[in-house]
Formats: sequence, C-alpha cells, structure tokens
Amino acid sequence: MTRRISELDDLYARRVIVDVRSPGEFVHGHIPGAHNIALFTNEERAEVGTAYTQISREEAIQRGLRYVAPKLDQLVAEACALVYDTARGKLSEVIDQPMIVYCWRGGMRSDSMAWLFESSGLKAEIIDGGYKMYRQQVLSTLEHPWNLRVIGGRTGSGKTRVLKALREAGAQVIDLEGLARHKGSAFGSLGQPPQPSAEHMANLMHRELMSFDPEQVIYVEDESLRIGTVALHKPFFDLLRRSPIIVLDVPRQERAQFLARDYGDASTEELAECFQRIERRLGGLRLQQALQALEQGDLIAAGNAALDYYDGTYDYGLSRRDPSQITRLDGAGASPEELAQSILQNRE
Repeated sequence: MTRRISELDDLYARRVIVDVRSPGEFVHGHIPGAHNIALFTNEERAEVGTAYTQISREEAIQRGLRYVAPKLDQLVAEACALVYDTARGKLSEVIDQPMIVYCWRGGMRSDSMAWLFESSGLKAEIIDGGYKMYRQQVLSTLEHPWNLRVIGGRTGSGKTRVLKALREAGAQVIDLEGLARHKGSAFGSLGQPPQPSAEHMANLMHRELMSFDPEQVIYVEDESLRIGTVALHKPFFDLLRRSPIIVLDVPRQERAQFLARDYGDASTEELAECFQRIERRLGGLRLQQALQALEQGDLIAAGNAALDYYDGTYDYGLSRRDPSQITRLDGAGASPEELAQSILQNRE
C-alpha cells in the first residue's frame, strides 16, 4: 500500500512532486516546484464531477475509467520522463526517493495515479489530505507572527535593490514584488510575465518563509494590500502594516532618475498607456506634460510627473502608521549596498 504522509516540513526539498489534478486546478494554484500530470482534462473532470453529484459515485467512476484507460501508457511515460529528467540521467538515484503525488483531498485521483506509477516500477507517496491540507498549512504559516522589518520609501527610492543587497549580505528577505511579478504601481507590469493568482502567491510566500529561521528578522518591502492584480493574504498584510518600518529618504531628482533607468527599456506607447491609467489621479495638465515629455524622450521629466501623484499617496499611507515604528534613513547618493549595511548595523 502506498505510504501517506502528513508532515510536509521537507516538501520543497523533494526532487519530484506530481500534481494529478486538472490543468485548470494546477494553474490556479499548486505546490511550487510541482509538475502537472493530469488524470483528467478540465472538461473530463467537469463531466465526471457532474456524474458524481447528479447520478452516482459508481457512474462517475465508470466514466472516469473510460477517459483514463487510453492514457495509461502516456501517464506512465510522463512520470518516467519527469523522474529521469530530474535525475539528470541518474534514474536509480531518484527512484530511491519516492515521488510525492497529490490531488485535491488525497483521494481517488492520487490513489489511482500512485498505484499506476508504482505498478510501473516507480516509488510514490501520497499527501494525506492532498492540496487542501497543504493549503491549510500555507495559511497557518502566513498567519505566524513573523519578525518583519519593512523597507519603505517613496516611489523610486530603490527599495527592491536594497532588499537584494540585504539578501546578498546574508539577511532573510522575502521579495513580494518578485513573487507577484509586478513592481506595485500602474507601471509595475511592464516587462513582467503574467501574475500568479492570489492563491498561488500565498503558496510561493510559504515556500520562502519555510526556509527562514522564525526567530530572526525578515526584511520585506512596504506594499499595499494588492500588488497589481494579486491580493496579499490579509493577516500577513496586517502584520506588515504593524511592523517596524525603515523609510529610505531619497531626493526627488535621484528618484526620477532611478525611474528613468528602471523603465527605460519600455516603449513610449507602453509608458503612455500606463500614464493614462492614472489620469484621474494625476490630473489632465500633468498627464499632458508627462505625455509630451515621453514624446521628447525626456524620461526624467515624465518620472517627475508620476512622482507628483505617487509621493502624495505614499506620504498619506505612511501618516497612518504608528510613528513609534518609523525609522528614517538618509539615502541621498547612497548605493543599495551601503544602505543595506547601514540597516544591518543598526538592527535591534
């Protein structure tokens, strides 16, 4: 009988994790690092589920078997290829470590696929409770009282680069914008791949947090509840808002120059479209000034127009935080590495 596991502490260290749910379920959210070998297509899953609820469990099983029978060879081939590729040509090494198989609740889909894989000479373990149980652990982890230190500052202060320098200096860092694939403003999607769902964003955060020492400080960027289209898990966001914040004070002209460099690869049309999204907040006059600056190739002037809006928005948000939790750090002319060292030298 296939072993069922409920302790997932070493989950992300496993070389082969197989999600046997439908492609649609997988895309919406999955265990980071997992590979999708779907027992059913999206349409097949819908039909089998309908048969289960409207006819009977037996009818659902019969329909499922009709769909799966022609695919058995292909499912095994996918699993073998996955194991072989992961081992980089050393098949026997990975076979000694069972692959992890999961479905939604750890029921019939994972049971049947694990049986099929083991019948073909592979080794498998099933997550007891499936993806649903994993998600419970994800949310529990995100609600832990982590020791956060927030890196804040007006737009263009280089917060993400300071986080990178902190990580390179050995600090624990969770890059929320990197995980969300968005830089957190109307311009934040430029040059980025599609964003994950909020559910999968939480899974990605869980993977990061599980690698940290919970007794040590974790550095994170100051964020709104939503990063682009992705909403943060509310308890984690609330903790972020209550945590001590280090505000980088960087002169406006330096920040405008930073924006010009950061978005310099985007086309004039892409930048203009982003400015038009904030027309109501920016105002008609500033919008026209920004668009004219773009046409003239003056990205610094365009950046200054954007800062007219973003500075006020950030200052208002900062004014609502507990003043006793705010520390300011002069960032004028400083490199990310210098700021990171200053932060680390002055941490409690």
